[in-house]
Amino acid sequence: MDVASFYVEHGLWIVFGTVLVQQLGVPVPALPLLVLAGARTADDPLHGLWALALAIVASSLGNYAWYVAGRRHGHRVLDALCTLSLSPESCVRQAENAFERYGTGSLVLGRLVPGLGLVAPPLAGGFGISTPTFLLYNGAGTALWALAGLALGWAFHAEVEWLLEALQAQGNRALVVIAAAVALYAGHRWLQRWRFRRAMYAARIGVDELRTLIERGEAPLVLDARSRASRRMDARSIPGSIAFDADDLDRVLAAIPPEREVVVYCACPNDATAAHIAQQLHERGIRRVRPLAGGIDAWEAAATRRSETPR
Repeated sequence: MDVASFYVEHGLWIVFGTVLVQQLGVPVPALPLLVLAGARTADDPLHGLWALALAIVASSLGNYAWYVAGRRHGHRVLDALCTLSLSPESCVRQAENAFERYGTGSLVLGRLVPGLGLVAPPLAGGFGISTPTFLLYNGAGTALWALAGLALGWAFHAEVEWLLEALQAQGNRALVVIAAAVALYAGHRWLQRWRFRRAMYAARIGVDELRTLIERGEAPLVLDARSRASRRMDARSIPGSIAFDADDLDRVLAAIPPEREVVVYCACPNDATAAHIAQQLHERGIRRVRPLAGGIDAWEAAATRRSETPR
């Protein structure tokens, strides 16, 4: 198949569809298509304008769906999104910290910072950002991102054309090499994630065991590892727990005796943030530290069951 001819015939619709499904959460690369559109802009400026407009519309449609979901379901949408991430232990926290620091500006930065673009829209919905404000800032961020790709393609249009010709000459072999490289990278990251989760799973503490420790007066130190943004969206907490932020870890560490029993909880997929913090504390000398299995959701579910059980 002639890649260049196929793009000339269907390129704008491909740009629109790829940007849309990417913003809906499907991990497909849209930027290379914008670079390709930028290369064609060198000969047809109108093509670049259409590509820019379609990218903004597609991004607005896809991100608006997540914005509405965040407005209705709050932090649960973030949990669902970050199960798609190869690094869930940092996905939610980094996005929430960025939104806490930059506010609506994170909607602009989101398209330029890996991992933030998909999470910023539901955060905006969860924090009650108005629809016009969301669409304005989201559109501005998409415009900057799309213009960057188009400009890159325009500046290096000769090199892009050479690359297309080289790929065409290699035929299916080039596609196999690219697919293999992507699969190896994804497989390596998933293997790292699996090893991390397996190492921390055996050390987790269940909500019933934690409640028993508290009721027996053993007073474990319970740390809330959620970010400020997450705590604003979800006011639930374990009674007596201490909330802290990532940059406060050294201060928290200084106040923990090495022999103290410590439990860390979060509200993220697979307790990833809590496990990550627990691992950091363990490496810094806190030997009796465990993440809470199920996090705040499991604690609240157990409390609900206890309240509904006849006494």
